[in-house]
Amino acid sequence: MSDHLNAAKSLFDKDDVEGVLRDAFYVRSDADGPAVAALDAGGGRRKKKSRPKGDHYEIVCISMYVEDLARLDDKVAALKQSGHRRMTRSALIRLALDRLALESVPAPSY
Repeated sequence: MSDHLNAAKSLFDKDDVEGVLRDAFYVRSDADGPAVAALDAGGGRRKKKSRPKGDHYEIVCISMYVEDLARLDDKVAALKQSGHRRMTRSALIRLALDRLALESVPAPSY
């Protein structure tokens, strides 16, 4: 096995591999010119330009039981199958919020 590993290492010179990656894979196209490497002057990757975050939504993290997620996913799948092809977990939760009648929520039992 070590013979194969040594053969592979000798095949791929580090500078050659980095050159191919830099010139072929880490490339972006500019509208007004040829493709340019998406690397900074020091050879490191440039940071993406950040787009302004929308102020009409927030990303939140909630915890749910596995069984509840399975029920949610089943309902999303059923809706997609019935023609609501853009239905997602978030869309279904928003729909449920719109349809929830607060007076139908049972009183707490504590």
